[in-house]
Amino acid sequence: MTAVIGKPLREGPGRRAAPPRPVWEETPTRAGLAGKALVLALACLAILFPLWIVVVTSLSSRRTIDEAGGLVMVPRGITLIAYRELLGGGQVTRAAVVSILITLVGTLFSMTVSVLCAYGLSRTGSLGHRWILMTLLATMFFSAGLIPTYLLVQTLGLTDTYLALILPSAVSVFNILVLRGFFMNISPELVDSARIDGAGDLRILWAIVMPLSRAVLAVITLFYAVGYWSAWFNASLYLNDQSMLPLQNVMIQLVQKQEAPVGLAQSIKTGQLSGLAVQMAVMVMALLPVAVLSPFVQKHFRKGMLIGAVKG
Repeated sequence: MTAVIGKPLREGPGRRAAPPRPVWEETPTRAGLAGKALVLALACLAILFPLWIVVVTSLSSRRTIDEAGGLVMVPRGITLIAYRELLGGGQVTRAAVVSILITLVGTLFSMTVSVLCAYGLSRTGSLGHRWILMTLLATMFFSAGLIPTYLLVQTLGLTDTYLALILPSAVSVFNILVLRGFFMNISPELVDSARIDGAGDLRILWAIVMPLSRAVLAVITLFYAVGYWSAWFNASLYLNDQSMLPLQNVMIQLVQKQEAPVGLAQSIKTGQLSGLAVQMAVMVMALLPVAVLSPFVQKHFRKGMLIGAVKG
């Protein structure tokens, strides 16, 4: 006599009752589905509503902002004057270019170092790989601190240089471990066959390992890119020249310290431009690259993180 799915077997001579199914394996009721939909809708609203206010305020005229008494929720009198002034060649434009260059160069450097290190650590027969791995793991739990790091950067002569925004945070041990776990799950037969054909380690890495690791490479690239784009602390420590500041630091000056960007102070003071609209426009510019790139990497995110971190 076969058992009905979801119901325990009837007890009888020599027959045990099947354990009940876990709650999360049961078919959800209509009330449960409605509750989940409501929670997701509220979560999306909590995320999108503040973003809507920021975008609408950045596109509003000074008169609309004054009538609303601050942040604008209903769009009226849409204008691009804040964005035209910000992108007119002043401090914000220069800061945006600096952030883009730092993000591109830093991400390329970090990915190169991380991939090479992870591939070397994934080869169990490589020289000193165990000791190197233990040393890297130790840095995740012990740190010299901020003052020794600052003194090191100063001693190397990196103060007031863009290298100070890249080198101190160029490598993440967590990202290396994720890449290493992914590389170790690549079929060893592929690597062995390439070695038989005369391929070296760099050729194997470039032609076999990296094409099979597109998912995890896309995820780690996104991690590094977002980290460089959002970073502001290193710039506040190591850069004294205002013209070298990236976009995030200019946004901090504008939003928190209420300091108008160079070239816009007169327009704000005379009433031609709203300071609040400028603040919101800078925030939109800082969020835009991440919002645009994230959907393209989203399809790789689950596969890259789970396979790279769980297996191996």
